[in-house]
Amino acid sequence: MATETVTGLGAVEAFALVGVLGVGAQWLAWRLKLPAIVLMLAAGLIVGPVLGVFDPARDLGTLVQPLISLAVAVILFEGGLTLDLHKLGDARKGVMRLVVIGAPLGWFLSTAALHWGAGLGWEASTVFGGIMVVTGPTVIAPLLRQAKLQKRPANLLQWEAIVNDPVGALAAVLAFEFVLVGREAESLPAALTQLGVGIAIAMAVGIVAGAAISYAFRRAFVPEYMKVPVLFATLLATFAFPNMMLHESGLLAVTVMGLIIANADLPSFEELRRFKEHATVLLVSGVFILLASSMDFASLGQLTWRAGLFVALVILVARPLTVLISLLGTGLPRNEKILIALTGPRGVVLVAVAGLFGERLAAAGVSDGAVIGPLAFVLVLATVVLHGFTLAPLARALGLASKGRPGVLILGGSRFTTALGELLKREEVPVLIADPNHARLLRPRTAGLPVFYGDLLGEAAEDSLEILSFETLIAATENDAYNTLVATDFGSEFGRDQVWQIAREKGARARHSLPSQLGGRPFGGGKTFGELEDLMKQGWRITATPLTEDYGFDQWKEERPHALLIGRLASGGVFKRFLQEDAELLFPRRAEAAIEALPEEQRESAREALKRRRTDLRLNAARGRMSAGVKLVALVPPESESKRAEDQGDERSEKPADGQSR
Repeated sequence: MATETVTGLGAVEAFALVGVLGVGAQWLAWRLKLPAIVLMLAAGLIVGPVLGVFDPARDLGTLVQPLISLAVAVILFEGGLTLDLHKLGDARKGVMRLVVIGAPLGWFLSTAALHWGAGLGWEASTVFGGIMVVTGPTVIAPLLRQAKLQKRPANLLQWEAIVNDPVGALAAVLAFEFVLVGREAESLPAALTQLGVGIAIAMAVGIVAGAAISYAFRRAFVPEYMKVPVLFATLLATFAFPNMMLHESGLLAVTVMGLIIANADLPSFEELRRFKEHATVLLVSGVFILLASSMDFASLGQLTWRAGLFVALVILVARPLTVLISLLGTGLPRNEKILIALTGPRGVVLVAVAGLFGERLAAAGVSDGAVIGPLAFVLVLATVVLHGFTLAPLARALGLASKGRPGVLILGGSRFTTALGELLKREEVPVLIADPNHARLLRPRTAGLPVFYGDLLGEAAEDSLEILSFETLIAATENDAYNTLVATDFGSEFGRDQVWQIAREKGARARHSLPSQLGGRPFGGGKTFGELEDLMKQGWRITATPLTEDYGFDQWKEERPHALLIGRLASGGVFKRFLQEDAELLFPRRAEAAIEALPEEQRESAREALKRRRTDLRLNAARGRMSAGVKLVALVPPESESKRAEDQGDERSEKPADGQSR
């Protein structure tokens, strides 16, 4: 008789599979504008219990639980590292209420829903109820950007998720330790003493570790290239040491450590922020794939109709009551309270911590502990799918969604940017001109454009600007270094492809060129600030000309041989820059002229590169971007053919902007 042999993956192959599936699911979610947690959950279930390709217990053995524990520790440290209390802004009062009042109240109501709804015992309900305080910053952030909420409700939801992330985990740790110590200790006083000592040690270790890192980094005791490794090693030690005194109390220690570092105002904090962002993306992906692939359909089969009752009680009773009671007397409008009350997606911390503590409780003899993991999966799946598809319509129905098209944030109040702002405003594209020089804002303010006086990198901008309402940044001040600094900083916020910058003085010279990761994408036809201002003084204008089936790009180019095409208004009124590769393909004479202007030793390689780019596929793609329905935004000279084209273009609704004060 043949015997079926089940072979698993090796450890290396298993780690590779987890990385590819986790990061791949997050990337696919970004492309499809879907909640990443749903795709990660689906990927883990497919390769795990559905196909049986990957079984963490089989393929990784005893490494699974330590890996998940360490990953949860880093995720909670990231939550603490995000708690910069100076950035709460006008959401401070509401956030404090949602934490001080909402967290304990949510813990109590969630525990009640678990006990009377899901039928869990009080021990398991209390531990899981603490975890359910978490609303998931890794889930809420993409939902907020997709829904385009107004600033205050978006801030409240995001900061509640950030602050309650470690608070919920801490509540779970406290409840778990109380249950565990209560079962092992000889008496209640002994249990409370052991619990108090463990918590005190964990908090002390976290405070000391955070203060030590802050002091060492500020006094330059650690070189720049070693700061992230030192931070990571300290994080691991901070997590491991308290666990020797009290199980899982290391989670509290790393959260406190992150909180101390976040509020230390370190000059090197940006590098630490990048570390925690990159580490969190990898670890969130890994934890979800590990937990989902470990899921046993038999354990899901243990769930009854009471699981559905539990989810309904959480969404329709526990969450609304928690928010509405917490926000009493804050003066927030009723619609904002309703939106926040009906929005509470759960995320990776809930699933990771629930799975971890569920197994710990089951091992300690709490029979209901085995049900916590499946219940967490059901709750996360239900809330993410529900809020992922209803948040935007609900916000629009309550009048709390940012209205209109994606906005354009312009840095610099010059003749050129004022003319561009006027044109975009007439095309119903939201626009805001910002400048740290008050005098530079006189022209756009006189033209009736919205302005912001101050530094876009300062706290005032962060507090008062609704960044979520903008998708594009154009850096166009006279200060090239400032343009590069702002464009580089906003690249991670808007995405590199949506941050544009006018040409720098001497930027084409080899000794003045910058790495590609600095600054924004080219904008303004390759012209510098001074060149653009000179053109505007000479009477050049910015126009928007619609293309039709009868009036195409070739005719437009023939009528305006000297025009500088700087962008296009795509269908839906979204403003997109004109790509440099399109310029080389659609304006071949200009591309050849630009090569001739290069130093002789660079011309041959530039010609070869241009030849490689001139393929039919790329040319067709460039022409496709100039199809009917698109409006070409260009800087046109004050010459006779342009004026004649404008006179003939009335039926084409060409709209010029001269940038002059009106």
